[in-house]
Amino acid sequence: MAYPTITAVPGVAVGHHTDLVAATGVTVLAFPEPNVAVVDVRGGAPGTRELGTLDDAIKPVTINALVFAGGSAFGLAAATGVVAEIEAEGRGAPTPAGPVPIVPSAIVFDLMTGDQPGRPTPEDGAVAYRNRTTEPVPLGRVGAGTGTTVGAWRGPTAIQVAGVGSAAVTVGDATVGALVVLNAAGDVFTLEGESLTGGEPASLAPPVNPSFGDNTTLICVATDAGVGDRNELRRVAIRAHDALGACVRPTHTRYDGDSAFVVSFGSNFADIDAVQQAAFVAVGRAIESALGDSRDPG
Repeated sequence: MAYPTITAVPGVAVGHHTDLVAATGVTVLAFPEPNVAVVDVRGGAPGTRELGTLDDAIKPVTINALVFAGGSAFGLAAATGVVAEIEAEGRGAPTPAGPVPIVPSAIVFDLMTGDQPGRPTPEDGAVAYRNRTTEPVPLGRVGAGTGTTVGAWRGPTAIQVAGVGSAAVTVGDATVGALVVLNAAGDVFTLEGESLTGGEPASLAPPVNPSFGDNTTLICVATDAGVGDRNELRRVAIRAHDALGACVRPTHTRYDGDSAFVVSFGSNFADIDAVQQAAFVAVGRAIESALGDSRDPG
């Protein structure tokens, strides 16, 4: 089933850079400003940049973009290109030396899925940023999801191609959208419990292949509900992780980099409990859509 994507949230733009040969890429999300953002990291092996700006102890600051990339830790370099693009626009946190762009970033491990070297560069990040649009998001094997897979925990023959997924839900006067980069070792299920990758929902058997790699799902939830309280936004992030736990089994392992970002802006009214539940639904549908039929960049 096709769902509205995260760009159904007014003002959200998404751009991809896709390298099908190296099987890697970059996905950049941009949001209306000012905004409030938080992150909840539950995987045991994340690769990130600028997450300190989203910490409770830090004064809230508008983020200028969010970068998801392949290439493991090497792929964090893609954010440098996005920072340069935003600096050229004269945007960023004000300082005596001029604006400093705030661009949190996270990566997935895809180093073994394409021709080497599969490492996104600053220029790749810049291209993804310049490609951003408010049109519906291309899904599947694009951007940071170009080289992602699922199902590896049951052994090499169980591995399936994954990718980028996205969905949006309307709640009150607001919209809650989600984008995921699905790169999970586990099996994937719908929120209703239907298996999408052949795994058994009740299986408690130990994994065949519990090694590192191919284990991270990155999530961005965006809403124009105008939730300005960071504690309330963190509850939204928790519900995003609840959806990940329901749809990907196992998840949050010691090899994972599972991270959920939540960005809020605007002033449309919606009950905060409804926003949290909408995030659960949007993330679950986004995970489902990452395994849909639209796998080609076009």
